[in-house]
Amino acid sequence: MSDASFEDGTEKPLRLVAFADEDLQVLSSLAQDAVFPATEMSWRRNDRRFAILLNRFRWEDADAAERRSRSFERVQSLLTIEQVQGVRSQGVSRDADTVLSLLSVTFEPGPDAAGTVILTLAGDGAIAIDVEALEVTLRDVTKPYVAPSKSRPDHEV
Repeated sequence: MSDASFEDGTEKPLRLVAFADEDLQVLSSLAQDAVFPATEMSWRRNDRRFAILLNRFRWEDADAAERRSRSFERVQSLLTIEQVQGVRSQGVSRDADTVLSLLSVTFEPGPDAAGTVILTLAGDGAIAIDVEALEVTLRDVTKPYVAPSKSRPDHEV
């Protein structure tokens, strides 16, 4: 009999909440390279919530997949930003055929706890979300599936 290893554990859906910049950096690294149709963005002004249904690359599983020679995976995840006061975008098409790729999620602090959450997109697009305080959630909502490209996203330096 041998000790259990991390790989023996059951997979659980990811659920992260960021209330501080350090938390947001972790969340951003796991959301990097997520893709989504432009139509999957929603700002509910009355609820003060901005949300995107993403197809997230499972970075937390990528090394294990490579070691075991199995397929890379994606999972549908919900990225929500709470306490939203306003939303602006630059270089973002809302056409039904447009697929966007998320590069990073960052926070630019303002007065008190307020500030702006910046979603940086591939192709020089960006979404600026003014918030009363930082509260960002990333939550998996489906089971993982084989990445259609069957490969890990590649970034040129």
